[in-house]
Amino acid sequence: MKSHASTIFKILLLSAAISVAIKYGGPLLPVSASTPVALGAVLVPPLGLAIALGWRARQTS
Repeated sequence: MKSHASTIFKILLLSAAISVAIKYGGPLLPVSASTPVALGAVLVPPLGLAIALGWRARQTS
């Protein structure tokens, strides 16, 4: 049980660190507020995950 709690705590800390980095570091990035940038920010992470999972599935079978 301790290892599960430790893992969850680490994930929560990492999530909080990423959130703070986005909140305070995001406005410092020179990115224009446009539709293609928003679509890229929303669609790239799931596509990357899908590619990684598909690649992993092909390697195991």
